[in-house]
Amino acid sequence: MEDTDGKGTKGEVVANRIHPTAIVADGVVLGDDNIIGPYTVIAGPCRIGDGNYIGPHVSIGGPPEYLGSPHLAGWDGEQSDGPGVVIGDNNRIREFVTVNQGVHEATALGSGNYLMGRAHLGHDVVVDDGAVISSAVQLAGHCRVWSFANIGIGTVVHQRTAIGPGAMVGMGSAVRKEVGAFTIAVGNPARVTGLNTIGLNRRGCDDDLVEALSPFLKGKGELPAGDGLPDEVGRLLRAWSARANAEH
Repeated sequence: MEDTDGKGTKGEVVANRIHPTAIVADGVVLGDDNIIGPYTVIAGPCRIGDGNYIGPHVSIGGPPEYLGSPHLAGWDGEQSDGPGVVIGDNNRIREFVTVNQGVHEATALGSGNYLMGRAHLGHDVVVDDGAVISSAVQLAGHCRVWSFANIGIGTVVHQRTAIGPGAMVGMGSAVRKEVGAFTIAVGNPARVTGLNTIGLNRRGCDDDLVEALSPFLKGKGELPAGDGLPDEVGRLLRAWSARANAEH
């Protein structure tokens, strides 16, 4: 383990708070001001940024869940030669969350996310920034959750599925195919039922702009040009559109 004490804005040392029952194994690199709760196990390779709350009984860096994966005793310092786990800053990771090692790319959690109790991030999952992953949500391998998505309690997401920026998925859903940017999806299988207008409003889009964006978000038009689109929303929607165009 490498426990790197950082310095705050005024030069003071801001140490990590690691409960004595937690295991932070070799190959784990910590930033500063992290809280790691009782009986949590973090195995390497893993890099964690600053200001994260990692609650009790969390497992980060466990082996990928597939039959051919070597199951190493990460808590004893045995390390995979894979890409591991990368976690950013200021995440809230609640009790019994599991985050598995990556196989082809690092399992990645960005910054400012909230992972509620018993959520699971499978191998090679990427969660961007500001997402809410509710209790008992299960993300299978290679899923991508874009920034500001909100996934409801008990939802299951099929492997290699994308949840678009600002999307909202209703609780108990079974997501088998892509959920578009700033849409609402619910059911088994999950189906789009409308636009996440509240999410757009919260990101600075007024009602007129939401109406102008509607054809694009419904897959029936181009992203509108011109002024008025908040920079953050514009960046996300352009990236989402570029991704879709590249796949087709």
